[in-house]
Amino acid sequence: MTAVFAPAPATLAKTSTGEEFPVRRVYCVGRNYEAHAREMGKDPDRDPPFFFTKWADTVVPSGTTIAYPPQTANFHYEAELVVAIGKGGRNIAAEAALDHVYGYATGLDMTRRDLQFAARDAGRPWDTGKNFDQASPLGVIHPVSEVGHVGQGAIALTVNGETKQSADILDLIWPVPDIIRFLSSFYELQPGDVIYTGTPAGVGAVVTGDAIVVTIDGLTPTEVTVGPAVNA
Repeated sequence: MTAVFAPAPATLAKTSTGEEFPVRRVYCVGRNYEAHAREMGKDPDRDPPFFFTKWADTVVPSGTTIAYPPQTANFHYEAELVVAIGKGGRNIAAEAALDHVYGYATGLDMTRRDLQFAARDAGRPWDTGKNFDQASPLGVIHPVSEVGHVGQGAIALTVNGETKQSADILDLIWPVPDIIRFLSSFYELQPGDVIYTGTPAGVGAVVTGDAIVVTIDGLTPTEVTVGPAVNA
């Protein structure tokens, strides 16, 4: 018997097989494309990658109308390749890392940029800028058995049909095997974990009514619309 009623913790993502993928944790890689690092005012030298986390319940499916979040006037999109982990492990070697991948998806790391920058400039965590309701739209997850491993291919984002981000997965400073190697040295990865691998240059603000589409070669697009402000 519990003291209070709480909803089930699992967020169930869609897969191309029709099965559900229970999301356990959401890990994100910061500044993993050189041009994006520069537009954020940082030197893109190949320092070790850094990570931040989001709650699993920030994940929402493609097709969602996401509310314009509170406490921001600078709501940004970030197109991402997302890796779904199917086999857990700790201290995973780069050459074995891809054996732990269940599949891949398109996704969005939505960001309250003004709050992120205020926290960054004050030397504080990014949580309020990154971790909020509906902040992690996620497309259909395609198993490796269907699409192979996604190490290259065009990644793009449009807003109302206008291209805002365009790059290639090959442009990742740290590719997927290295991301898994580094991340598993800090955390024991488990089935159900998802990793947002970073965004290309071209991030920018959206407003209510904007339609955002993320595409990656060989994967199902993620499509969301920005709805009214949550406190409107």
